[in-house]
Amino acid sequence: MIIDFAKIYVKAGDGGPGAVAFRREKFVAKGGPSGGNGGKGGDIIFVADNNLTTLLDFKYRRKSIANNGGRGEKALRDGKDAENIVIKVPVGTVIKSEETQEVLVDLDENGKEVVFLKGGIGGKGNSNFATATNQAPRYAQPGIEGKEMNIILELKLLADVGLVGFPNAGKSTFISVVSAARPKIADYPFTTLEPNLGIVKHKDYRSFVIADIPGIIEGAHVGKGLGHKFLKHIERTKVLLILIDSTVEKPQKEYDILLNELIEFSDLMKDKKRVIVFTKSDLLTDKEKKKLQTKKIKNYDGTPFLISSVTQDGTSNLIDALWNLIEQ
Repeated sequence: MIIDFAKIYVKAGDGGPGAVAFRREKFVAKGGPSGGNGGKGGDIIFVADNNLTTLLDFKYRRKSIANNGGRGEKALRDGKDAENIVIKVPVGTVIKSEETQEVLVDLDENGKEVVFLKGGIGGKGNSNFATATNQAPRYAQPGIEGKEMNIILELKLLADVGLVGFPNAGKSTFISVVSAARPKIADYPFTTLEPNLGIVKHKDYRSFVIADIPGIIEGAHVGKGLGHKFLKHIERTKVLLILIDSTVEKPQKEYDILLNELIEFSDLMKDKKRVIVFTKSDLLTDKEKKKLQTKKIKNYDGTPFLISSVTQDGTSNLIDALWNLIEQ
């Protein structure tokens, strides 16, 4: 199960306080100041790790608080720096401020590391404040407090191609045929309840990744159906593969609704490359196939593909076309 959303609290460690101490030294007031500095508080660090695929861990670990720096000691000994907390998240995780919803960090590459919150600096001990007129200072600085924040972790899957379509358009069947993905397939709507990723092998040991999300219905961008929860997973894709059931009466209307939902959800969708595919061609007569193959779709520059995932008719040509678009 993919968990793609989590709210957590993070806090960097406070700096340790400086020390007030004196050494024994002849002819020096109070023996001379010898208080050391406080240690630095621990940082909060996020790292993108492609071995992780879900934010499930954060369902149970809602707080990450780094330790404080150690106190300064006598004899000019500084306090110990606290260890940093390293939080690993899946590649594609976005960190937002819970208060403002602003995107603060985008961990979109494997191994990408970000010091999200820096630990507080340790306070200076009294040895730093001795002067000619004040040779025995009896004060030291407290450590600086580490920053804290309530944040949102949001996972957006990384894929080359995003499958878009109404429920029962044949998305799950298609991805199961062209890749090793095994989504749930049934003859009723909304059988896909969470995103699926499939790796499609192409010629000469090449491959690309397809993301299948739950079916979209009209009004998805404002919360209707299931698709609105997962549209974010195709924001990063290079190509949108729009699947339309070839047996529907008004394919133009379905395309218009789907395109509108995508653009209403995010302006990023507007400029993405799009490929229209009519599915379930095995249910058509030869005459109906010819009619669809020559059909013009408004607001679409190309010629729609006609495929059958059951017989795999047309799927090879479609994969070739997708690869060429990805390479561009």
